[in-house]
Amino acid sequence: MSDRLDGEKSETVAWRTPRWLRGPRPESVPTLIGTAGVVVGLLNLAAGMFPRFRHSRMHALAEVLPGAVSPLAAAASIVVGILLLLLAHGLKRRKRRAWVAAVALLPVGIAAQLVYRHSIFGAVLSFLLLVFLVWHRSEFAALPDPRSRWKAVANFIVLGGVSFAIGMVIVSAHPHKIVGSPSFWDKAQHVLWGMFGFEGPVGYTHKVDYTVGYSLGALGLLTVATTAYLAFRPEHPVARLTADDEQRLRELLAKHGGRDSLGYFALRHDKGAVFSPTGKAAVCYRVISGVMLASGDPIGDVEAWPGAIERFMEEARAHSWTPAVTGCSETGGQVWTRETGMDALELGDEAIVDVPDFTLSGRAMRNVRQMVKRIERNGYETRVRRVRDLEPAELTRIQRAADAWRDTDTERGFSMALGRIDAVTDGDAVIATAHLAPAEGAADGPFGDLKAMQHYVPWGTDGISLELMRRDRDADPGMNELLIVASLQAAPDLKIKRVSLNFAVFRSSLERGEKLGAGPVIRIWRGTLVFLSRWYQIESLYKFNDKFQPRWEPRFVVFRNSRDIPRIGLATLQAEGYLELGLPRVLRRRKGTEPQPCAHTAEAAPPAVEKVA
Repeated sequence: MSDRLDGEKSETVAWRTPRWLRGPRPESVPTLIGTAGVVVGLLNLAAGMFPRFRHSRMHALAEVLPGAVSPLAAAASIVVGILLLLLAHGLKRRKRRAWVAAVALLPVGIAAQLVYRHSIFGAVLSFLLLVFLVWHRSEFAALPDPRSRWKAVANFIVLGGVSFAIGMVIVSAHPHKIVGSPSFWDKAQHVLWGMFGFEGPVGYTHKVDYTVGYSLGALGLLTVATTAYLAFRPEHPVARLTADDEQRLRELLAKHGGRDSLGYFALRHDKGAVFSPTGKAAVCYRVISGVMLASGDPIGDVEAWPGAIERFMEEARAHSWTPAVTGCSETGGQVWTRETGMDALELGDEAIVDVPDFTLSGRAMRNVRQMVKRIERNGYETRVRRVRDLEPAELTRIQRAADAWRDTDTERGFSMALGRIDAVTDGDAVIATAHLAPAEGAADGPFGDLKAMQHYVPWGTDGISLELMRRDRDADPGMNELLIVASLQAAPDLKIKRVSLNFAVFRSSLERGEKLGAGPVIRIWRGTLVFLSRWYQIESLYKFNDKFQPRWEPRFVVFRNSRDIPRIGLATLQAEGYLELGLPRVLRRRKGTEPQPCAHTAEAAPPAVEKVA
């Protein structure tokens, strides 16, 4: 790659010595503090829950306050312990608000441990953590994450369950001071009533009921207070593509959109964008579970990519997000690794068909040719058009069919999916449809004679990239092959020279593993991928794409270090729609139209086939 142009000197100077390479702050400090917060939190919980820790002979010498034990101190110790456990993850991620909360809580915890006759060890450890937090306060400058109201629901369920479990331990921690022999149900009622501030059916002697009552009330108050805070706190905007950002991205795609087949997917409305100082390049991303996930290559002039990457990394550091890139090309991977010091791993291959070289002739295309001829004999016909050329009524029917034929409640796809069919904003996109006239005397289906559809987004001025495949489950097998062949045959009339098909994850591993002489390691890895193909489209997409004799372009995932790979993997699964962290399906509001599964034409493939990583 050539050196950066003179016009990008301002970006070049800034990238000679990036901030995170000039003086990287030790990541061990926040990690150590977060781990210490877990230890101190557990000690505070133990101080308020287990009487042995307060009255054993070993701790008698450490008593600093003689006389009666305050039940309020016990409740405060439990609350501080739970909150420190909740704040530990934020401390590890250098969150400023977590630091402020921890500094405010630790003095309360120290006082509670001393008043409640806990050992000097716990108080000293809490004091040392407080001093360490204040000394390293400059390390905790990360901004808050995008917020969601669902966190309030999750907090109420999770923290409520934890509080109930702790309450059962508190109720049962004084077996010799309980009046009678209450059953498990009596103890459970006592916990539930106590969390709401009422007396339960369990009685105690020696004023233990005050300690238990204050502790249960503190647990209930903690659950309600944190849930209310999460539900009513000011909204922090999630990254969204603004109208101005979208217009700037479209201008960049008009000039440089032909370089990357995934460039047009940057126009998804659930992505944010950061631009280089000159505005000649941009990186589009989405934040999921603390991972700042970019997809594809940066948009715009290659010479301005470093400036956009710098802004991306600065944003990730400001919020303490984990930076990652999925689905970038080899050139993009080289620039990312060179400019950031991150590492890259081959993720899979993209199938690209050159239209002038495509033909149905030859032995290699026999299966596809026979399937297409058989479907055509059954009376199916195909139409390939630009989206802007569709009549409004037909476009509406196609949109409704695409939603109804989806086999999941949410739209899948992130790096290789647009998530919409719009003639106004995406008029240059291509729609391929399959139609079958109803038999004589039979009524039309809910979508007329429409039986299958495919949606392609622009790839520069002479290419298209497959975004979506949907079909009626009652249609004949082979609809996807039929429409891909129809699109390739109609491409010359639409002035299209190249078509990007699906993305095949770990394709090279599958290909090498089935060759003669493959070693045991690659065979075991291939066997694992084949096994996972029962639930995910791994082998099936590779086999399906390979039928069209494409050329394969490798795609990579870029990550900071190896321990981030599991987090990046989970974030990618969430972004692509394969992993949903929300309410169970039975509790969700049902839609008016029940989604129906979309059958794939290949026998070995799962029901729905979409262009997803």
